[in-house]
Amino acid sequence: MPKLESVAVAIVSWNGRQHLETCLPALAKQRDPGVPWRVMVLDNGSSDGTVEWLRREHPRVEVVASEVNLGFCSANNRLVEESDADAVIFLNNDTRPQEDWLAALVDEFRAAPEDVAAVSGMIVDWEGERLDFAKGVMTFDGHAFQLDFRRPLDQVKLPAAGSELPFGCGGNVLVRRDSYLQAGGFDPAYFAYLEDVDLGWRLWSGGERVLFTPQAVVHHRSSATSDLLGLYNRGFLFERNAFLTAYKNFDDELWPQVLPTILLTLNHRVQELLEKNNPGGALLALDPYAGHIANTASGAAASALDPTLHRSRLDRWRSYGPRELVGRLLLRLARWAWPGAPSPADPVLRDERTVAQLRAHSFLLRHLDQAAADRHAVQQRRKRPDQDYFQRFPAYVVPTYPGDQKLFGSSGFRSWLAPDLPIVEATLGEIMSLE
Repeated sequence: MPKLESVAVAIVSWNGRQHLETCLPALAKQRDPGVPWRVMVLDNGSSDGTVEWLRREHPRVEVVASEVNLGFCSANNRLVEESDADAVIFLNNDTRPQEDWLAALVDEFRAAPEDVAAVSGMIVDWEGERLDFAKGVMTFDGHAFQLDFRRPLDQVKLPAAGSELPFGCGGNVLVRRDSYLQAGGFDPAYFAYLEDVDLGWRLWSGGERVLFTPQAVVHHRSSATSDLLGLYNRGFLFERNAFLTAYKNFDDELWPQVLPTILLTLNHRVQELLEKNNPGGALLALDPYAGHIANTASGAAASALDPTLHRSRLDRWRSYGPRELVGRLLLRLARWAWPGAPSPADPVLRDERTVAQLRAHSFLLRHLDQAAADRHAVQQRRKRPDQDYFQRFPAYVVPTYPGDQKLFGSSGFRSWLAPDLPIVEATLGEIMSLE
């Protein structure tokens, strides 16, 4: 039975005073968990007067003020460092815990075996009708999903109390403080997103486990805080953090097997976005030696290689669509007026989602040395192989991005899949509600 004599509830807030106005009163109504506990809030450089409001309206809450936004990961790490409690509970500020929430987490942890480092609770929507999080699944390339996200609760089969999870949710999880620190805490390089997936994997590889308790329920305003970051900025974080999660955590047996498939998928997704979401992007798919430059084919042979070669000019204009056609005409005029302007035939990078993907690539290339050092640290503290982890929690292959369906269904992709990695294939609709 793990030692547990004190608990700290850690909340990170960024311009979230309106959420704390609901969350903190709900915490004040908690049933006595049987151990001393306190609430700590780190304000991440908010401009909504959160710090002054907390000190005035909630003097018992311990406030840590940062002048800048440290990000979710570093802010929680700082709260853990400033706490001397045996365990820390990470709670999102845009939640409303039920009255038995705290006691349920404490009870489950105190009854657990010694190798349990964390207990994750359940998250439902604000109305209590749909599931937000009970169990997560991870894909082969480090992305993750909340299983049955947004499905009506009466249509969901929840994990049993005490079930093993691959990771807990960072918005509702109790973690032994010593285990958290020894595992390295949340990776500050992540800023936000997938940090809980990464931590759960590190806890498991270090010989510890994560359990689930359905009695520890919080209601969540899904994406209320994350929307402040912007859709495409979040996309950058998802892509970058997924690769880092895979790179750091796959053991030396599986990493050489999965790396080719991860790189293939990463490159395919960028290429698909470049081609389909940007003016002139289709030109990036042309083979210059299929009759375009080297005069390697003509007539019927060229048409067989590339059916677009011998379309009439009118047909090509029609295929552009009004928006791209006007854009190309304007570019031609600009080229005529300013000889240095880009050619209408040149691809033009305009799509924000594509930019986010390329920024993720750029970050990874610029931080190779740090990522390698982080991987070394994770592997040095490993106590059990990944086969143990993936036999319990198989990696998922889920078409999610544009073009994934075709790629994942191809014989070429399947020939690259790691032979020793247990896989579950699923559609996005099987993973979560798409309504």
